[in-house]
Order: sequence, then structure tokens, then C-alpha cells
Amino acid sequence: MATLYILLLLLCNIWLIAPIQTSEALDCSAKDIPRVRNLSDIPQDSYGREGFMHMTVAGAALHGMKEVEIWIQTFAPGSRTPIHRHSCEEVFLVMKGRGTLLLAADSQKKYPGEPEEFAVFTNSTFTIPVNAAHQMIP
Repeated sequence: MATLYILLLLLCNIWLIAPIQTSEALDCSAKDIPRVRNLSDIPQDSYGREGFMHMTVAGAALHGMKEVEIWIQTFAPGSRTPIHRHSCEEVFLVMKGRGTLLLAADSQKKYPGEPEEFAVFTNSTFTIPVNAAHQMIP
């Protein structure tokens, strides 16, 4: 089993922080973050999950983004996300590796039922609808 590398784009109205001033909203280098950055310099976090690594490339809290967040995530063999959902659409780009996407057929219910399984692989892409319960397994 190989490590799975994923680039995620979350397309949402992100109001996790207080609205920022217009001048900051127009400047992608809000809060002293340079406009052009080296990915190697961006902090990573495992959120306490072994075999998982998350990096926010652009987002609300650090960059003042309002409509989109971009993440890079790495999953080691044997790791997985919890079953979860977001109040926005997601676009996944699998940069390297293989895995399985579990996606609930009817996610609008409190208990979404049996998920469908989809194989994901290097250079594949897929979308997750708003509030669709899903899980990634490398």
C-alpha cells in the first residue's frame, strides 16, 4: 500500500472569522503572509491522527479568503478520515497514490445509509456535493 496525496478545494462561503476590511480582502497577503509562498514553508498538522497530514494552502483564517479554501492532505496506508460532511462543495485532485472514496447516496438525512465505494487513483478527480457524508481511505 502506498501513501495517498490529495489536493482539495473547498468552495464555500467561509465566515469562520469576523469579516475583514475591504483593503485586506483585496490583498492576498493579509496578516503578513507573502503573496507567493513555498509549499515547504507552510505549516502542517496531523490533528492528532496518525498517518494523516493536513496543510492549508489558502483559507479564511490566515489569508482572508471568503469563497474557497485549498488544502493538501497526505494519508499513510492504514489511515483514513472520519466519516464527515461539509457545508460546501469539495473538489479533490489525487496527485499520487490510490484509495477509496466512500460517499453516502442520500446525505441529506441524519443517517445517510450505506455509502457507495469509488476507486480513486493518481490523476483522478472527483467532487463532493454540499453536506454529502464521505470518507477517504488510502
